[in-house]
Amino acid sequence: MSEIGHNISTERLRSIIERIENLESDRKSLASDIKDIYTEASSAGFDKRVLRRLIADRKREQADVEEEQALLDLYRRNLGM
Repeated sequence: MSEIGHNISTERLRSIIERIENLESDRKSLASDIKDIYTEASSAGFDKRVLRRLIADRKREQADVEEEQALLDLYRRNLGM
């Protein structure tokens, strides 16, 4: 096994770099797939911006979403909206 600098294995380094490159490629492919689904949703009449918000909210704790919504409602009322 060849060594680089401070006891770094060339094969181990190559393996790590290749794994990252593979995952980056997968991420690019997944991003394209997600974009296609948003386009499909838009064609079906759904608002992409609202879908993104729903997905973001589903990742959060329900209590946090409810608290934010209550504050948003309060601010809107105070602004006469």
